Amino acid sequence: MKADVIVLGAGIVGVSLALHLQERGRDVVLVDRTGPGEGTSFGNAGLIERASVIPYAFPRGLASLARYALNRSSDVRYDPRYIWRVAPFLFRYWRHSSPRRLALATQAMLPLIEASVAEHDHFITAAGAGDLVHAGGWLAGWRTPAKFEAAQRDLADLAEYGLAHDILDAAGIGALEPSLRTGREGLAGAIHWRDPKTVSDPGALTRRYAALFERRGGRIAIADAATVETTGRSWTVGLAQGPLEAPQAVVALGPQSGALLKRFGYSIPFAVKRGHHRHYRLPPDHVLRTPIVDEEAGFVLAPMTKGIRLTTGIEFADPAAPANAIQIGRAEAVARRLLPLGEPVEETPWLGLRPCLPDMRPIIGPAPRHPGLWFDFGHAHHGLTLGPASGRLLAELMTGETPFADPAPYRCERFL
Repeated sequence: MKADVIVLGAGIVGVSLALHLQERGRDVVLVDRTGPGEGTSFGNAGLIERASVIPYAFPRGLASLARYALNRSSDVRYDPRYIWRVAPFLFRYWRHSSPRRLALATQAMLPLIEASVAEHDHFITAAGAGDLVHAGGWLAGWRTPAKFEAAQRDLADLAEYGLAHDILDAAGIGALEPSLRTGREGLAGAIHWRDPKTVSDPGALTRRYAALFERRGGRIAIADAATVETTGRSWTVGLAQGPLEAPQAVVALGPQSGALLKRFGYSIPFAVKRGHHRHYRLPPDHVLRTPIVDEEAGFVLAPMTKGIRLTTGIEFADPAAPANAIQIGRAEAVARRLLPLGEPVEETPWLGLRPCLPDMRPIIGPAPRHPGLWFDFGHAHHGLTLGPASGRLLAELMTGETPFADPAPYRCERFL
């Protein structure tokens, strides 16, 4: 088998890139061990996050660091046996979270964030996926009045980005989402971010995009993408029916990208943030239409096709370790104060892996020492948000078009 491009990884990032390359006349084969959208793309909070213009930084205040060191919070958890393995990454992450460097990361990511909704809309319409995507935005909620007041003051720092939002007191929250508890036992207030869109089944959205890719003539092969090899002039992957060969290959393997890069001699400060989710039923007389992020406890409650999806914050533990209920149990205890969650749908939580780089931006661009090899990974918490935008940028680079955004901040060379 031959193709113009082999895209390694069929998550939202790889599928989106394949579609963009296909639209530019390239014959593309998507390669993954499982079907499209079955990895990290399956289990996120379903936010196309146009409002997250400032990346998720490492906390720098002593009070926050002390709280996380106790390892009892619901938003961040670590395995004491594992934390030392990622200590070098965490130190670099902390350094890049300084005010000056965070400002640089914000400006670097802004073009991709600004393009996120429009690039998704382009594929949503073509894929017939409008039933999965909703334009109601999401809620950022606070249970402590003082922290809600501080969040309102912080809005001044976001004014330059022109984000559409409403400030809601308890009455405003009740008018929008009557099932959310407010007041002393619930939310003190919320900010309703209206620019983002939400997805009721992220895995299904990725599969719809992949089906569009196949309808347009693209091919999807089930194989181990990590077996990719190079002859120096082309790239090959072993399939059941024989070798697949192409002059270009793209690593879009999400959390598995780091291991593959090591095979080719690239030492990248790569880390994985684990995250869990679980679905819950609601009583018949209750409903949640708008995803809510508890900004103090660090979890998301999102209406999904299977029920209300509770997604956790960050867990630093061995990526190969099985899912556990520690962090989601902590989050659930708080979530039940906000919403009358019923019984869980699944017996055990689902585990996903977020691919992260310490400067809070992905790697998008050519491999410095291997002609024909390209990278598109490291999107951290925003793989769903940025997949189509980063795919467009890389497709433009690969086909010689003028890129819509400056690619320099995403180049691999920044770590070499």
